[in-house]
Amino acid sequence: QLQASGGGLVQPGGSLRLSCAASGNIFSSNFMAWYRQAPGNQREWVARITTGGTTMYADSVKGRFTISRDNAKNTVYLQMNSLKSEDTAVYYCNAGPYFWGQGTQVTVSS
Repeated sequence: QLQASGGGLVQPGGSLRLSCAASGNIFSSNFMAWYRQAPGNQREWVARITTGGTTMYADSVKGRFTISRDNAKNTVYLQMNSLKSEDTAVYYCNAGPYFWGQGTQVTVSS
């Protein structure tokens, strides 16, 4: 029901764009969010976008990451710029309280 993609290996300072495709019912009736989990750490919230397009960001990514949604494609994006090594994690797409994607690995390393 949630399919995340776009992860990979990137050098510090580089950019990646994650995508998460959702089924129509899930996408249209829920806020969408991205979380991440680094090895040995708990899963942490990264960004959220409401059905109306209001966005919120964790302080650690504010000014570097941008969440957006394409309602015609039932897809949410996470544009990640100025990536740092501490951004390395598995990134998960989330919709409302119940729906999670499978995760996509982001590795920031030289």
